Amino acid sequence: MMVTRDFARSREHSAAAHRVIPGGGHTYAKGDDQYPEGMAPVIDRGDGCRTWDIDGNEFIEYGMGLRSVTLGHNFRPVVEAIARHLELGTNFVRPHRLERAAAERFLDLIPSAEMVKFGVNGSDATTAAVKLARAYTGRDMVAICADQPFFATDDWFIGTTAMGAGIPSATAQLTTRFRYNDLADLEAVLTAHPGQIAAVVMEAETVEPPAPGYFVGVRALCDAHGVLLILDEVITGFRWHARGAQHVHDIRPDLCTFGKGMANGFPLSALGGRQEIMRLGGPVDDRDRVFLMSQTYGGQPWAMAAMLAVVDAYEKDGVADHLHRIGGLLRSGLTSVVADAGLADHIQLIGRDCNLVFATLDADGERSQEFRTLFLQELLIRGVLAPSFVVSFSHDEAAIEQTVNAVAEALPTYRKGLENGAATVLRGRPVRPAIRTRG
Repeated sequence: MMVTRDFARSREHSAAAHRVIPGGGHTYAKGDDQYPEGMAPVIDRGDGCRTWDIDGNEFIEYGMGLRSVTLGHNFRPVVEAIARHLELGTNFVRPHRLERAAAERFLDLIPSAEMVKFGVNGSDATTAAVKLARAYTGRDMVAICADQPFFATDDWFIGTTAMGAGIPSATAQLTTRFRYNDLADLEAVLTAHPGQIAAVVMEAETVEPPAPGYFVGVRALCDAHGVLLILDEVITGFRWHARGAQHVHDIRPDLCTFGKGMANGFPLSALGGRQEIMRLGGPVDDRDRVFLMSQTYGGQPWAMAAMLAVVDAYEKDGVADHLHRIGGLLRSGLTSVVADAGLADHIQLIGRDCNLVFATLDADGERSQEFRTLFLQELLIRGVLAPSFVVSFSHDEAAIEQTVNAVAEALPTYRKGLENGAATVLRGRPVRPAIRTRG
């Protein structure tokens, strides 16, 4: 049932925030411009899969901290583990005992990792992997998967995007691209830059699964060209499986990076890999040493405690299985109501069940920011905050049923937009891509 929702306090807060924070927030993907005009809720608190904004509106949340909250907000075992260690100090001049315990637990989980270094966010870990690959191979260039949207906030990647301002062109030119599931294209890229590419950087999958034999071929090409394979598991790790997507797809990376989901929304990342490569980040006499993720806030005891509690939950409660099951239930329900409304050609669900996203298409069958805005608008009105349909362990059948009902109620308005133009039912300007050149 639709409930009238007011966003007045959120609008007032956001206007003030824009005066003191560039963009009004600290993460582009959370920006006001990613939501319908005047309807971007400012969050006050969360519990499980639900959040409340400062206007008192309650929402079922999807996306869950940009996929980082895999267990749910205020998940007690994690919160309590952190609280116990906060009382014992937060940062010391020497390593804490939990750093070794967490490292050993991580290495027990991840098939390809023989050593690990913890950090604060996924971008740092992936950039550290690139630096390590360059030092190990003596090469400067990096090849990234062109069909995967994001790898790091750092120059080697951002310089290739629409927001490359402030990054020297010479840096951006050191990064080249290849197509996913296209071994011939990867081979062509490696052949075009003989002896120059240090690493291939890619995810196991985003919305499209790897074709049979694809990663066997990727591994063979990397080996033939002396290139390291860096697998970005910042999203897939702890969501596809506790052992990562490399376990699901039998991938053998040289280095792999983790972040979202490791500590249920608390800042923690990891770089793991083969010992002969990783050792360059420690004291070595036979090679130049790599400055590898040496961070003031790396490896803090409360973060290590959070990771250990997360791993305990995954092993005890079958979290990854639940993410796939509940995501599959959501896919089934949404597919059914969209088909019943005759809109299957205009609202599409893509990706793995544990990581569902949606595509909104206009009357011509083209992806549309206007119709994305309309869909977001109608769901917000009905108490669903859904920049994606990415679930957590806290999403249950009741939340799924409420979401499916909300989508069913929103579809007549979507149809009106198709018939009369989205502008006739939109309440404001369309949302815009988070990474863009201007405006």
